[in-house]
Amino acid sequence: MKVVFVICSLLLSHVKGMQYKKNVLLIFGDDAGIQMGAYNNSACKTPNFDKLAARSVLFKHGYTSVSSCSPSRSVLLTGLPQHQNGMYGLAHGVHHFSSFDKVRSLPLILKQAGIRTGIIGKKHVSPDTVYKFDYEQTEENNDLNQVGRNITFMKSYVREFLQNVTSPFFLYIAFHDPHRCGDVEKLGQFCERFGNGVGHIPDWTPVTYRQEDVVVPYYLPDTLTTRRDLANMYTTYSRMDQGIGLFLNELKAAGHDEDTMILYTSDNGIPFPGAKTNLYDPGMGEPMMISSPLHKEHWGKVTDGLGSTMDFVPTILDWFDIQFQPYKIMNNSPNVTLTGKSLLPILANPHAPGFDQVFSSHNLHEVTMYYPMRVLRTDQFKIIHNLNHRRPYPIATDIYQSPSFLEILNKTESGQPTQWLKSLKKYYYRDQWELYDLIRDPFELNNLAFDPLHGPILKSMRNKLLAWQSGTDDPWRCAPSGNLMTSASVHCLPLHNGEQMFPNSFP
Repeated sequence: MKVVFVICSLLLSHVKGMQYKKNVLLIFGDDAGIQMGAYNNSACKTPNFDKLAARSVLFKHGYTSVSSCSPSRSVLLTGLPQHQNGMYGLAHGVHHFSSFDKVRSLPLILKQAGIRTGIIGKKHVSPDTVYKFDYEQTEENNDLNQVGRNITFMKSYVREFLQNVTSPFFLYIAFHDPHRCGDVEKLGQFCERFGNGVGHIPDWTPVTYRQEDVVVPYYLPDTLTTRRDLANMYTTYSRMDQGIGLFLNELKAAGHDEDTMILYTSDNGIPFPGAKTNLYDPGMGEPMMISSPLHKEHWGKVTDGLGSTMDFVPTILDWFDIQFQPYKIMNNSPNVTLTGKSLLPILANPHAPGFDQVFSSHNLHEVTMYYPMRVLRTDQFKIIHNLNHRRPYPIATDIYQSPSFLEILNKTESGQPTQWLKSLKKYYYRDQWELYDLIRDPFELNNLAFDPLHGPILKSMRNKLLAWQSGTDDPWRCAPSGNLMTSASVHCLPLHNGEQMFPNSFP
């Protein structure tokens, strides 16, 4: 009798787990950093983010797979690095980058499993056949500011989606905040006047900040100009934060707050010099939190495990108990497999072992901004390979026109002190290999790549990085010193162009 009771209890527990393990809500910021109370910035008022963090496992070390908008979104939705899925740069306009036609994105995989998918907000990936959702309210059929910044407008679509789902669902809400504004003169640097002096967003009570209120991060000069720039960005954080509260209320009203895993992160660092488009920690590091109704005992805990946006596809597939099926993107290429890993073990145990490294890969931002980088970051060291290091590092247009960067540029031109931790020359011209001890040098200022004492670490990390590039079929894995030759095997033949190749060939 006792055995029967135990078996029944186990079966009921399994059924309850399956009942709870039902839906996913993924919320994505646009150029959003860690300016929130949950990440120890009490200056920027984010009560709803903080509430979400209190019901989540918070990643102290969350990272983007690529510090650029469209490529980052492509990785988030495919689980494949941008050099593998083909979204090498921005999708819109003259940039015209697109993932390969045979890529299988998360919404396609979930649809095949009978899960309803929806996107509300900024999409910014292509082609549509690869990134097709069942329900779409994006910049493709709405004004981008309305669907990405107007939280009242967005709320109506969240409600519409939730009222019309009868099956398990995956809903992806992608803010356009706090991305810099396309109409600075009318709406302000961060569109902080959109719905706040120019039009009205009923559900938003704007929070304004004085320049002396903000916290200037270490990678920016502490000047009046920078502080004003940050204060304007903080105001748009309040719009995003209040949107988080609205959307979670809609989830609760629809009866799904107890059966939905909620994930939040961002595409890249904030749109300031040293952050966005860089793979130094201010550009690579992201807010990351995951709330699971099955792991309430760990809500509010912080993990030291390293998480990547490349891990989100395997995490969501694991939540839905869906096995990833390897496939080919090109006929002559090896099968595609996921190199990220599910983060569910961290939700069950924030101290789970094995989450001690992440990879990043960047090629372009805008089409003229070719600066490919490959990165391996561990809990202590980071190695960066700058493949096009002989040219100056390019500045993204929105960062170039920002008051913060223009002040650095103008002061450099006039010979005045910039109060920046780097000179523009140092920022523009980078070594081919960079190695940083992030415990002793968290600001990444002392390149150890040429220090003989760190030679073994450099070699070990370089080999791991190259092995990952080979495993993900990276077309750049021989650059800049070799020519990629493929036949029955892959070889990097030397170019004798003055670059040192590590190693000279792949087996």
